[in-house]
Amino acid sequence: MDTKDLEILHLVQSNMRLTAEAIGQDVGLSPPAVQKRLQKLRASGVIEKEIAVLSPGKLGREMTIIVEVILERENRAHLDAFKRKMRKAPCVQQCYYTTGEGDFFLILTVKDIQEYEAFTQEYFFDESNISRFKTAVVMDRVKVSLDVL
Repeated sequence: MDTKDLEILHLVQSNMRLTAEAIGQDVGLSPPAVQKRLQKLRASGVIEKEIAVLSPGKLGREMTIIVEVILERENRAHLDAFKRKMRKAPCVQQCYYTTGEGDFFLILTVKDIQEYEAFTQEYFFDESNISRFKTAVVMDRVKVSLDVL
């Protein structure tokens, strides 16, 4: 990867709909050269996914909740089981396996506190390996980004 690749990545991470022509003008490359570089960045896994970022509030997902989860047992089978459940849980946007006191941190979007309560019943209270969890309700989305560069 060189500086041109980094410049391309900087542009596309904020707007994947930019044309190869527009990117080429900004970085000083021809459109075919930009397309070739983008193909290599996708094939190598640098570009993992091209997605639309949706507004949770406009889709009725008014609440964002951050949850710290502490497991009772941390062997591989229990960790993998929890990871699988979180990958399948529709309201979980992000799930991080972490060091420190908490084993996992989750970012959820829910329509209301009742939906979050139902989530806790299904994934925490009905799960024997959850030691405890701490909940923080987001008051303001100050910055939301997946930008790396």
